[in-house]
Amino acid sequence: MATKNKISSLLKTLISSFSNHYPSNSSLQNLTNPNYNYQSSSPFSTSFLRTKSPFKKNRKKKDTPRTKSVQHESHQIQHFEQIVQRDISFRFLTRSKEYLSKQPQHIIRLDDAGKLYRELGFPRGRKVNKSIDKHPLLYEIYRHVDNKVWFGFTDLMEDLIDEEKRIMDLMEKDRVIKVIKLLMISADKRIPLSKIYHCRLLFGIPEDFRDRVDKYSDYFRIVVEEDGKRILELVKWDSSLAVSELEREYMLDEDKVKKTFKFPVKNVKNLDLDEGDEWKLNMLNTLPLVSPYSDGKELKLWSLEAEKYRVGVIHEFLNLTLEKKASIHHIVEFKEELSLTKHTYEMLKKQPKAFYLAGTEMNWVVFLKDGYGDEGVLINIDPQVVFNEKLYRYAQNKVIGDDI
Repeated sequence: MATKNKISSLLKTLISSFSNHYPSNSSLQNLTNPNYNYQSSSPFSTSFLRTKSPFKKNRKKKDTPRTKSVQHESHQIQHFEQIVQRDISFRFLTRSKEYLSKQPQHIIRLDDAGKLYRELGFPRGRKVNKSIDKHPLLYEIYRHVDNKVWFGFTDLMEDLIDEEKRIMDLMEKDRVIKVIKLLMISADKRIPLSKIYHCRLLFGIPEDFRDRVDKYSDYFRIVVEEDGKRILELVKWDSSLAVSELEREYMLDEDKVKKTFKFPVKNVKNLDLDEGDEWKLNMLNTLPLVSPYSDGKELKLWSLEAEKYRVGVIHEFLNLTLEKKASIHHIVEFKEELSLTKHTYEMLKKQPKAFYLAGTEMNWVVFLKDGYGDEGVLINIDPQVVFNEKLYRYAQNKVIGDDI
């Protein structure tokens, strides 16, 4: 009984505080009765409580680095953005071609393929069949004599693989020069062999490059460290190759190179200069750029000369690639070898005349603008690039036609 009286007293206090809003609420009045049956009666109204507004389905999600575009829509260069989207749409084609090429008879069981979403490049959680069906001229699914379902190349794709091997053999000397120049611009003139292998498609380097190294022992060699890591090391410095593409351009068109890069001078006082005089003052601090073939380790990390050096290194690195472009993953792969910092993204954004960054802030791709013409077509087209474009055309078609 004492407990009921205490409850009744507390309820009277609550009712008096809400009496102005609910003067005639019989439910509240009944609760003051000690003999009131709480379980048999309906609960008192909670209409006075504030409730959250329903979730709006059309609410715009905030952009994150994963989804936010590097360039504002008004500043985008569409042919660069389209190349990024092309690479995304053909990710399965590129990765599965590389993976299957290393398998016996170029086939794997379909059940095994469904677990290899990273290696084959199809979206996690989706069936691999959907990606295979998009390219019927290049891939096929069939039942083997063991009554298992297998996934492999079509006869057309086998012919294309052989054609690509012939291109690799034809371009071998050119690829060797690319590797030599990569070693020459690296900090210690040595690069882990695994890094070159992982990024081999970027430079058109053949899959069996590691087996071809011994043929060029006068230029580089493989050194095995104590932990078993295999390092490709430069043997002989070639002065004729130690000239960057930027330096060649400078000799041909000095004014063009001068206008490409901008390293503004921080003036202590406002000199009230017009645009022309300010440009001349900045030019004193812009050139000459530091050669990527010089020793960047001797430069102070955050000095202007060090930034010029890093800009020059990225410029030369992109010139060595097939399509004059590289993704953030490629840049990060060679971060130590190229003496880059965590501020590489911001550094490239400050040089919009030389570089174009496409994609999203988390997965960006940097293009070398000078490598492309006005219509977004590569100026110097490598035979491997011609082959890749041919492969893409087959990948988009369902039936072989005259336009292939």
